[in-house]
Amino acid sequence: MAKKQFDLLVFDWDGTLMDSTPTIVKCIQSAAKDLGLPVPADSAAAFVIGLSLPAAMQAVLPDADPRMHAKMVERYRFHYLTRDHELTLFTGVRDMLNDLSQQGYFLAVATGKSRVGLSRALHTANLTSVFDATRCADETFSKPHPAMLQEITRELGQDMRRTVMIGDTTHDLQMAKNAGAGGVAVEFGAHPAHELAEMAPLYSAKSIHDLHAWLNEYA
Repeated sequence: MAKKQFDLLVFDWDGTLMDSTPTIVKCIQSAAKDLGLPVPADSAAAFVIGLSLPAAMQAVLPDADPRMHAKMVERYRFHYLTRDHELTLFTGVRDMLNDLSQQGYFLAVATGKSRVGLSRALHTANLTSVFDATRCADETFSKPHPAMLQEITRELGQDMRRTVMIGDTTHDLQMAKNAGAGGVAVEFGAHPAHELAEMAPLYSAKSIHDLHAWLNEYA
């Protein structure tokens, strides 16, 4: 099948491929509770998903002593590592990725996770060999800086104009804009659909099945 717009499809991980948003929110809240800090509301905790952990903790508790942000990261990691084995891919993700790979697309991941965290998640999900490149927030600038997409396209020798970023947050879509890539939203992750719509994505998918169908038709 001839590719219509894109050669490189870059996916966010949490909330886009992995059904992890509720767990991440609870872990952020548990970290704050451990340290006696104000516990952020669900919406506030969800908003920072996709940022690097230091940036996320600073954003979710901007008034806290800066020294507490590093402690928040430590406590978050403690809670997340006790629960991440319970996480699963969204239904249809594996079939979608295998299909897109067989069609000849380059596939990549750009995530706010650490390298250790992403490697652990890819291994657990048995998806390590599916992706041609990956970038994590502890290796370069955090979203929405364009560095992740710039580095992935350089590594794979791809054209940014034929690259699309697929994610569940405005951070993903803003990164795509900053890099000059296309942006596709998914509505089943961390940020509400109306906030994603304000970023004017090429498409906004309501499910993995919906996303898969759109990519097959238009990507």
